[in-house]
Amino acid sequence: MITVLVVDDHPVVRSGLVGMLDVEDDLVVVGEAGDGEEAVIRVGELNPDVVLMDLRMPRLDGAAATARIIAAHPRTRVLVLTTYDTDADIVRAVEAGATGYLLKDTPRTDLVDAVRAAARGETVLAPPVAARLVSRMRTPATDLLTEREVQVLAAVARGLSNPEIGRRLHIGEAAVKTHLLRVFTKLEVDDRTRAVTVAMERGILPPPTVG
Repeated sequence: MITVLVVDDHPVVRSGLVGMLDVEDDLVVVGEAGDGEEAVIRVGELNPDVVLMDLRMPRLDGAAATARIIAAHPRTRVLVLTTYDTDADIVRAVEAGATGYLLKDTPRTDLVDAVRAAARGETVLAPPVAARLVSRMRTPATDLLTEREVQVLAAVARGLSNPEIGRRLHIGEAAVKTHLLRVFTKLEVDDRTRAVTVAMERGILPPPTVG
């Protein structure tokens, strides 16, 4: 029997997942949690085989909770189930130690099979997620931004103008423009907004904080 902990900050979603899994003869949901902090505590109490983990939750997000769980309970497998498939989210979850990464539109049979596979220690990735990871690994080194280019782009993300960025980083406005042009070329974009968006998708900049 495979024991499962369901973690999601939406009670209706948790209920649906519990109902979906509990009808399987070889799966049993032993508990639920509404955020990452609670998930860490519940894993310590219940020691489930698999944690079905949402990503964006209050108090402690799914990636941070995954890292804590894996560190304290290395035999527990964490299977991410989320709406988000940006590069930054995927990379954070994988680096935290997640065994798999699925999207919430995954068909029921695929989700159930994924829980079984995760319990066996197998890596399970939704096709769009696998494609993003492969694309990321194939990204040539020339596309990587320098530390200064990242600093300039982070300042752009905060809404600073070129003169303000120059004063903040102690460089001339012309240098700011040069760095931005190089960023546009490397990210294959042609404006500041798109540069910030792409950088967040690729994990170069952190995603915006959800209020």
